[in-house]
Amino acid sequence: MPDNTREDLAKYRLEMSNEHMKSAKALLDIGSYKDSIGRSYFAMFSAVRALLALEAVDFSKHSGVISYFQKEYIKTSKMDVKYSKSLSQAFQIRNNADYQDFFVVSKKDAEEQFERAEEFVDAVKLLFET
Repeated sequence: MPDNTREDLAKYRLEMSNEHMKSAKALLDIGSYKDSIGRSYFAMFSAVRALLALEAVDFSKHSGVISYFQKEYIKTSKMDVKYSKSLSQAFQIRNNADYQDFFVVSKKDAEEQFERAEEFVDAVKLLFET
């Protein structure tokens, strides 16, 4: 894949990340906390996939993307270890919210997840600027 195509894909995925953040905020504002949690997670996930696009790497499962991110960006100190925890927690809570019966998400939970996602996405964007 030529470099410009990888860069275009990375840019597209960052735009998707921004769109997911807007959706997460809108859902939070109307009280759809479970759905807001999901969009916050997908904002983070899309940001990670933007990084992977530059390396022409992708995985069919979320766990593969997360594992690669941890190996290539956390263990190499390109990103702070707190972002590994944020992404892993977001993945888990999103799975619980989507698939676990009677899983309750409070407004506070959704707000905290949104704030972590915002910080995470901003940190990924900084990598694109260097």
